[in-house]
Amino acid sequence: MVDSENTGADGIEKGATTLALAGAVGGAGTTRLTVECAAALAHEARDVAVLDASYATQGLADHYHGRIDPDATACVAEERPLDEGLVTLSVDAPGRVACLPAHAPFERLARAKTPEAAQRLEGLAATAADRFDAVLLDTPPVAANQAVAAVTAADRVALVAPDSRRGADALPRAADRLRDLGVVPDCEVANAGVGGGASEGTVERAGVTVPASDATTPGDAPAYGAGGPFADAVARLVAETLGITVEPSVDGGLGDYVPGLSG
Repeated sequence: MVDSENTGADGIEKGATTLALAGAVGGAGTTRLTVECAAALAHEARDVAVLDASYATQGLADHYHGRIDPDATACVAEERPLDEGLVTLSVDAPGRVACLPAHAPFERLARAKTPEAAQRLEGLAATAADRFDAVLLDTPPVAANQAVAAVTAADRVALVAPDSRRGADALPRAADRLRDLGVVPDCEVANAGVGGGASEGTVERAGVTVPASDATTPGDAPAYGAGGPFADAVARLVAETLGITVEPSVDGGLGDYVPGLSG
């Protein structure tokens, strides 16, 4: 984070937009896309917080090589402060990516899924929004309290599905479930970079299609800085949801807000 309480590293005013990236089904690659979006913003000198609401899969923890204590579930179940749980991902960019991963035993997972803990997750997101240029929530399919809290507390929601027949079938159902909560997805994403028969172009209704990346393991991610079609798609996703134009390239570059979309 930058020293000023009111401005980010690029001089933009704080008052971050929160974005929940929610899986339409399990295995949609939501965690990876969340990390890539965070990297894209960091390449534009923005400081980003990534909060893990996918307590069961705990995929965000795979992107950090170090001690995680307290984790996201401890912060919501035991009321630990945000600062204690944040860890910094290694990203070659002028901005910071600070993450709150989940890494917990089953007993604490259960306590982290209570309505009271879900309310504390909302509070952590609000705290992060006061201090970061953007807050991203890695969100599982909406079927538990913390997922409901993430999508209803966020300013913007992206719904992520595998670019496959399974994803095409699941996406409208997931969108309907969000609408039952009074949430309209700001962007529907087809992710061709996941297993299970993903094939680019299958999910025709998607606003953004993300092609497969050559980087296939958490240790190789984020791959946004390498540029190419994958980075271009991540940039489109950021623009569609956060209203920020980013310029994917090896060297990065300061982007601009898209008129009418910035929050």
